[in-house]
Amino acid sequence: MRSWPAPDIPRLDVVGPPVRVHDTATAQVVTTAPQDPGVGPARLYVCGITPYDATHMGHAATYVAFDLLHRAWLNAGHEVTYVQNVTDVDDPLLERAQKVHLDWVELAERETELFREDMTALRVIPPAHFVGAVESIPLVVALIERLDAAGATYRVEDDLYYSVTADPAFGEVSGWTRDRMLETFGERGGDPEREGKRDPLDCVVWRGERPGEPAWDSPFGRGRPGWHIECTAMALEYLGSAFDVQAGGSDLVFPHHEMCAGEAQVAVPGTPFAKAYAHAGMVGYDGEKMSKSKGNLVFVSALRHSDVDPMAIRLVLLRHHYRTDWEWTDELLWDAVAPVDSWRTALSLGAGAPATPVVEAVLAALADDLDAPAALTAVQAWVDATLGAPGHLADASDPAAGPQLHRLLDAALGLAL
Repeated sequence: MRSWPAPDIPRLDVVGPPVRVHDTATAQVVTTAPQDPGVGPARLYVCGITPYDATHMGHAATYVAFDLLHRAWLNAGHEVTYVQNVTDVDDPLLERAQKVHLDWVELAERETELFREDMTALRVIPPAHFVGAVESIPLVVALIERLDAAGATYRVEDDLYYSVTADPAFGEVSGWTRDRMLETFGERGGDPEREGKRDPLDCVVWRGERPGEPAWDSPFGRGRPGWHIECTAMALEYLGSAFDVQAGGSDLVFPHHEMCAGEAQVAVPGTPFAKAYAHAGMVGYDGEKMSKSKGNLVFVSALRHSDVDPMAIRLVLLRHHYRTDWEWTDELLWDAVAPVDSWRTALSLGAGAPATPVVEAVLAALADDLDAPAALTAVQAWVDATLGAPGHLADASDPAAGPQLHRLLDAALGLAL
């Protein structure tokens, strides 16, 4: 699948510090690094969209968050291999296509293209591998065969299930109790009440063909992949085991990332799926989590088409630490417009307050669990010093500060001003 165009990212004259992120599995902030420093790239998998509607601010917050990780690794001197999927066949997509009387393939292609445009506008670095579920079906089939050979699958009518007890480490990604898992599983695509299952938490890896639904031939009969197995297969194919970070929204901790880890660890025994699991907080609107099912969405494309500066949208996202839950309001957006304008003014002067302390502070903040708010505070202090606070003379002691800070904002924060 085609990705989106890569932005031109300036190179900095300094190397950033080692990058640390919060690992959900251990509840600790851990250092992330390539398996072979100086040889192999840093490896990142971020779970992508199901393209049955446009990109909303909750999506954007997640992808901007892990764009910061991508940039922090680059600034720390690492090459990066980044993989993102598109779930271009799934129940919500098929249901939406039927409701709006569109072919499901056409709907998926249309919304995926809109997602590309949104990510381009927000200057999110594209993945090296942007992979659709449909094109990955051969990978999924091969992985299911490995699970089957390990005795980790069984059939219920026409569907094939993965047995969660096949992985002794099941539960270690989320750290959840079984009761909490059971309560959430049905809300997030699971079927804990289905008769014939060995364990209520077992998940479908191959869904047998249903009338009117797309299906593909496989050794398990005609059908299509389950949700979790798709990401597992893609990650193992393009990143291998024990890659550096598996990432996504916090609503993916369970069951999605838990199931992906279990399937991979059964297929490749003795090796963890990922070395760390990073999760972005949820964005709310009108008092509830922003979601398509609730209809309380603010779309990136709608803001763009209303002539809102994409850098102001990105600044709103950067003002919230990626792990926090927060509420979108129109006031947040309008409050970001003026700083963008004042920052552009300060950068355009050329000379300004000393740049070196700001560069160091920004890179250090982002390397410390992607602390974008702290980085922005350092930049704002430089802008205030450069433009001069009311009643104070501006500090223009560094003749090359403007160009240096311009490069920093783009390379580290993705703000092209």
